[in-house]
Amino acid sequence: MRPYVASVLEGTDWLDRCIFFDRKSDNGQLSTLSVVRQLRRWRPDTMVLLTNSLRAGAVAWMSGARERVGYARNGRGPLLSKGLKVPRDGGKLKPISLVDYFLELSYAVGCPRESPDLELATTLSDESIADQIWKDLMLDHVSRVVILSTGSAIGSARDWPIERMAELARRIVTERDVAVLVICGPKEREAAAAIESLANHSRVTSMAEQDLSLGVTKACIRRSQLMVSTDSGPRHIASAFDVPVITLFGPIDYRWNDTRHPLAINLQNHAECRPCGKSICPFTHHRCMAEHTVDRVYAAVHEQLQRMTPVEQEHEPASRLQKRRIERT
Repeated sequence: MRPYVASVLEGTDWLDRCIFFDRKSDNGQLSTLSVVRQLRRWRPDTMVLLTNSLRAGAVAWMSGARERVGYARNGRGPLLSKGLKVPRDGGKLKPISLVDYFLELSYAVGCPRESPDLELATTLSDESIADQIWKDLMLDHVSRVVILSTGSAIGSARDWPIERMAELARRIVTERDVAVLVICGPKEREAAAAIESLANHSRVTSMAEQDLSLGVTKACIRRSQLMVSTDSGPRHIASAFDVPVITLFGPIDYRWNDTRHPLAINLQNHAECRPCGKSICPFTHHRCMAEHTVDRVYAAVHEQLQRMTPVEQEHEPASRLQKRRIERT
């Protein structure tokens, strides 16, 4: 895995060992050659390839693993001992949730079929920092916290204008006893601060001046009651903690990134140029995102809030799978 992924999985008890890889890094310990050497020393029996790259297939083949299971894509079929066919609709790739796409790989190596629900965990130290953030931003004085996720690391084509985020935040806090927290990554600090400033309301705050480590972000998302997000990583974290999510989709067909979360609302426009899959809008008009109106998004927020019981969510920390799965009837 890339080093940052370790923070996503921290707090779980699923992994016995991690091997880090980043082909763009100058650190030789993260190189393809280093990974192959580590794998050959470890002598794995089976490798399941979640990525579709030819490189991943080559690494698996060079590792010496007898079973190498993955999708037969990008010319790597001969490198696999079991190559799954990519789902297609006619000659085109069939839109399928990545959750199901990856689960099929696990079934191919004999794992039993199971729920598609996502799961994550937090650590005690991250929960402690989040506790302090809740106190500093006075979020512990309200019964509901709605999180806004500002943008996507993949590119500007998935961004929603900050002016609309700010207007949405103002409208949300008109709901009784609700606060808004704008989360961000290191590159979105300015955008998060701008949303807070433009909203100009005491119950709209941001993480711009807070600890932005991924673990702390997970802990903040876990204790929220609702997230409004663009098509970005934080929405998957929210789903893993059973937090209702409203996602604004743009250049990507939502069926590819459907989290299978029963409490999710996916908003998607029908601009004639989408889904282009581009990280930067090739036409510069950003219609697929610009046509998401504040009225439409707020209506979805109001719908989600109305279905909730107006009591505070428990914020007790736990170091493993404290939010295991909620039994649903």
